Amino acid sequence: NLASSFALNRNLSSSISEGSGGGAEKATEELLSLPEVEKILNDVGADGVKVIQAPKRCEFTDYIVVATGRSPWHVRNISQALIYKIKQKQKGAKRMLLPTVVGQEGGKWIVIDSGKLIVHAVDEKARAYYNFEGLWSENNTNTDHHYQELGKAFVKIRPTRNNTKRR
Repeated sequence: NLASSFALNRNLSSSISEGSGGGAEKATEELLSLPEVEKILNDVGADGVKVIQAPKRCEFTDYIVVATGRSPWHVRNISQALIYKIKQKQKGAKRMLLPTVVGQEGGKWIVIDSGKLIVHAVDEKARAYYNFEGLWSENNTNTDHHYQELGKAFVKIRPTRNNTKRR
């Protein structure tokens, strides 16, 4: 499910960062600044952009940004614009650091983890179904329950395959 895949990718990228002498960790944390993310989301026409300061109990990020795309193409375009900006910022570097990206194949819900910022680019149905603001509020302490709900929500918005045979 998305939550466990995201957690695994998060653990892998932090262990890679920690093993590189600390310099890469700082770079990973600052792949994009909040103003840069807000500008990119505005430029690509993302709807309902919401910046949520991560609760104190959240040790792996400072901000969660939620942006809505009007179609699967638009959701993918949002994520690609963010990744493109990260690559442009590192042009000429000896080693390029990229964010962890989960969910690109479907275009319904894409998570871009750039260290201090985690961006959720979602379609309108996912945004309507899932309460991102409630998940990340300070008052919410039942994280295990919400990770399970996160996985269920992702399954519900995943596109179904049409198994009918064409003649």
